[in-house]
Amino acid sequence: MPTQTELLALWETGRTMHPLDQGVLAVEAGFPETTERVADWPLGRRNRALAQLRCRWFGDAPRGWTECPQCAEKLEFGLDVRALAESADPNPEGAVEAGGRTFRLPTSRDLAALVHETDVSSAVRLLLRRIGDGDLSEQEMESVGEQLAAADPLAEIRLSFDCPNCGAQFEESVDLPTFLWAELEAYVKRLVADVHWLASAYGWSEAEILSMSSARRQLYLDMVTA
Repeated sequence: MPTQTELLALWETGRTMHPLDQGVLAVEAGFPETTERVADWPLGRRNRALAQLRCRWFGDAPRGWTECPQCAEKLEFGLDVRALAESADPNPEGAVEAGGRTFRLPTSRDLAALVHETDVSSAVRLLLRRIGDGDLSEQEMESVGEQLAAADPLAEIRLSFDCPNCGAQFEESVDLPTFLWAELEAYVKRLVADVHWLASAYGWSEAEILSMSSARRQLYLDMVTA
């Protein structure tokens, strides 16, 4: 488990990065023993690592919010990150075949190459050219997509919703790098607020305040805010 100072430094380093880079940075920080390039991991392996970090840093019962596309009702949801964290990694050598051609599992680096693509069809074709060889027909593209999803089921995490207000049923993808980074930012803001209160009240430095245990620091905060 990183220290509070280390989490604060992690957020500061990655705060202006793209979510893809934030996800890679978080995994590299959380698993410093890793010698491989995280950007080249299959997406499911990266997502499993991010789920493990969420459990380690903030617990295993995160809550989030989404919006009904029909009526804009706010819907709360839970994410079983423990199940994600305990799932099996995809085989990094796993590959699928279509039309006599082989396609490897997509990575964060592959997605980074698509960030400026505004057309979905063009982005899909570019991705398939990166992970395979040659162009495919629409039918072949669909087949490869289904096989990739089966080979790396954690690459895309989708949740189903039933709106209690209008009855609409819909699905949404959960982007784990964005989800984890939002929680890290919220945590950092609370941490900095604590530092502000105690530094203002007692004149202590940030390092002195963050070196305290959370329980001890809370005692001082209770007195300051009483």
